[in-house]
Amino acid sequence: MSSFGQHPSAEHVVVHISDTHLLAGNAKLYGSIDSDAPLRLLMERLVASGITIDALVFTGDLADRGEEDAYRRLRSLVEPWATKLNTQIVWVMGNHDEREAFSSVLTGNEPSSAPQDAVSVVNGLRIIALDTSVPGYHHGELTLAQLEWLARELETPAEKGTLLALHHPPIPTPIELMGLIELEDQAALAAVVRGSDVRGILAGHLHYSTYSTFAGVPISVAAAACYNIDLIAPATTILSAKTTGLAASLVHVYPEQVVFSEVPLDDVSEIMSYDASYRSVVEAMSAEERKAMFSKKDSEFNSHADQVQSGS
Repeated sequence: MSSFGQHPSAEHVVVHISDTHLLAGNAKLYGSIDSDAPLRLLMERLVASGITIDALVFTGDLADRGEEDAYRRLRSLVEPWATKLNTQIVWVMGNHDEREAFSSVLTGNEPSSAPQDAVSVVNGLRIIALDTSVPGYHHGELTLAQLEWLARELETPAEKGTLLALHHPPIPTPIELMGLIELEDQAALAAVVRGSDVRGILAGHLHYSTYSTFAGVPISVAAAACYNIDLIAPATTILSAKTTGLAASLVHVYPEQVVFSEVPLDDVSEIMSYDASYRSVVEAMSAEERKAMFSKKDSEFNSHADQVQSGS
């Protein structure tokens, strides 16, 4: 059990990142967007947090034009941090990625035009990377062979269940234009996923953070790490993108639940904090002492916190 609540501690923590859209030669997206900086800041904060990370999962559109140099940049940026975090990296194809460059640079294999599906297992948790890209197109598809491969993989349940990672999310979107490049024949994927040990689905592509369910499984779509779509843009536009809302997602896998939490990729000032040394004080308290101190509204602790928050 965790020290302060009724739920057990998470058995796995996965960091979900999507849509980095790196360009070759350190070029900036739209001539102004530095795609490296938010990712570097995230890695710095993950190391400083001391959180044990089981995997870094990148759900596609890693390189904006599928250039080999962009993939090399991504590897050189992420791999040293993964070493510091003692974690593994799971790369997933997106519609902006190119299979030959992706396979040769990121996976270290011979260049291949075949779907880049892969399976990773970390401490009993299976992570399946499913390639929904279609060469030469931006919409998503899964071939019959891919679905049959996925079904065979899922025939044997993993010790701690499975996370499915793909680029095109199999959910509706309020941005109608994105429907033109959605994952086709989502029902076929649902037939494979439903009733399996898939506990969560990680996706990207939409360039905004959202959550839903698919075939009875929770699904989390991570915001992009470079720019995002304005969901309430003026009616004079049908698509509007801004350099706001950059975020990754923390995926906590508990014995009975999966919890998704957004992590903004910006550097802002801290308004309050409690020193880590205070944890031992709380741990030494009984359950009733904790309730009297931290839950009771007029306790000394909460009264002081209210005064500080109100500026009085």
